This record gives sequence, C-alpha cells and structure tokens, in this order.
Amino acid sequence: MFQQVDTRVPHEVEREVSAIYHQMFADAQPGFVSTAFDWVGECFVGQFDGFQAIDARYHDLEHTLQGTLCFARLLHGRHEARVEPVLIRKMFELGLLAILFHDTGYLKKREDNGGTGAKYTLVHVARSAAFASDYLGRKGFPETDILAIQNMIRCTGVNVDLAAIPFHSELERIVGYALSTSDLLGQMAARDYIDKLPILYQEFAEAARYSGDRSSRASMFSSAEDLMRKTPGFWEKYVWPRINGEFRGLYKFLAHPYPEGTNHYLDRVRENLRRLEGMTVSAGPTLTSPADGREGVGRGN
Repeated sequence: MFQQVDTRVPHEVEREVSAIYHQMFADAQPGFVSTAFDWVGECFVGQFDGFQAIDARYHDLEHTLQGTLCFARLLHGRHEARVEPVLIRKMFELGLLAILFHDTGYLKKREDNGGTGAKYTLVHVARSAAFASDYLGRKGFPETDILAIQNMIRCTGVNVDLAAIPFHSELERIVGYALSTSDLLGQMAARDYIDKLPILYQEFAEAARYSGDRSSRASMFSSAEDLMRKTPGFWEKYVWPRINGEFRGLYKFLAHPYPEGTNHYLDRVRENLRRLEGMTVSAGPTLTSPADGREGVGRGN
C-alpha cells in the first residue's frame, strides 16, 4: 500500500518523489527534485516571463501532481523489479521534467485574455512541448535533453502515432510510455475524479467552441452527464487497450508485491467506475463494466 500523499499540496508530492529518487539512485543530485518542482510551480502561478497563471480548472497543477506521483511510483516499481533496460538516473530526471511540464500547453500568454487555457485542449500537447523547450532552454539544458523531453510529452497525445515519435533509445521510449500511463491512471484513480468530470466537460465544451471543429473529441459530449455516461466506454475501448498494449503494461509495476500483488491505482479506478455507474444508471441504459478478468474505467490527459 502506498503512503498517503495529498496531491493538493505540492510539497507533499515533492517530498515523496524526492524520497523515491534518492532510494533509486545512489548518485542522486541533491536538490534536483525540489528545483524541478519549483520551476513548474512558478509556471503554474504566473511567475514565468510572458505567461499567466493557469486558469484551466481541470488541468491545473494538482492534475500534474497526480500524474507525477504515479510516474515516480511506477518507475520505482520497475527499478525494484530489476528489469532490462535498467533505468539510469538521467533518464528518470528527464522523465520527471517531462511529466511536470506535460500540460504547460494550457498556460496562456500574458496578453491572451479570451477564455481559459482549456480552449487549447486540442493543441495542448504541441504547445506543452514548445513551452518545455523554451523554458528548459533558458535553464541551459542541451538540445538532446530537450528533444528527449519533448518526445516523452508527445506520448500523451490521445491520437498520437507512437511509431512516429523519434525516440533516441529504447529507454527513452519506455519512460515516455510510463509518463502517459501515469498521466491517465493518476487522474482516474483520484478520490475526486468523478466530482471533477463536469469541470472536464466544461473544458471540452470551451475547446469545441474555440476550435470550431465539430468532429473533434472536444465535441463528443452533449453535457456533463453525457461525458459521465460515456466514461466507462472510454476506458474499456481506449485507455485499457492503450496502457495494457501500446504502453506495454507498465502499470503492472504499480503492483505490491510485483507482479501479482494489489494494484492500488487500478483498484481505485474500478471503484470510481462502480460509483459512476451507480450515479448514471437512472439517467439512461445501464452501463456494463468489463468482466472481473479485465480492468476497466476513465478519461483525459
């Protein structure tokens, strides 16, 4: 069972991630994790040159911290399982920066006063990669490191062609898949995930209005209730096949003990699905969940 961490409190997540980092690597850099958290924190509160504080209500700093905590735990589990290729310290560090910056594409420039950052939903992955390049380039990161971080961020795109991402190594690919797995599981396993689905719908609706693309994912839902009804199908038809297939089942490294022990994240996702079905059954046809031998639920990135 994982230690309880309040993802609403950045310092708690930072402390847990730092502890994991130092457990994994004897040559861990003192202050690296705290510096990385400080950097993303200043971006989300509007202290980075030319950008406002985040105003997207679902894709806020806590959303990022949920994924970050899951990411560190997943890579720690993989490290403890002693599988190949062995995760090196630098790749963990680049992956941590990638997940911390993976949703900076929702940030608006200082002069952008129309709507919220949610309007960039359909292009936020590309914007996040560009933002990370700008920010980390100013911090002196070499181009090769920035390109690796951008490749990892690109893994979070809903319709991304993973085969087209120009990874520089197999390990870079694995960390990118771990990032995307954690981005999905971190939010969908959250205790308040269901409560936040109406906020996610509002972000999708704003994105649809802004893009004018009626065929986009942002236009798939007629209401918050419609999104909630369709969430189990989204997991069963998209998320579960993705994390179990293309992302190589890396979620298994969250099991305690590995590989057949309790998987806290999947259990919490299942619990959210059961609650969601109980809430929506009176609004339409009963939602059926996958059989016990298959995992099920979720949404978003």
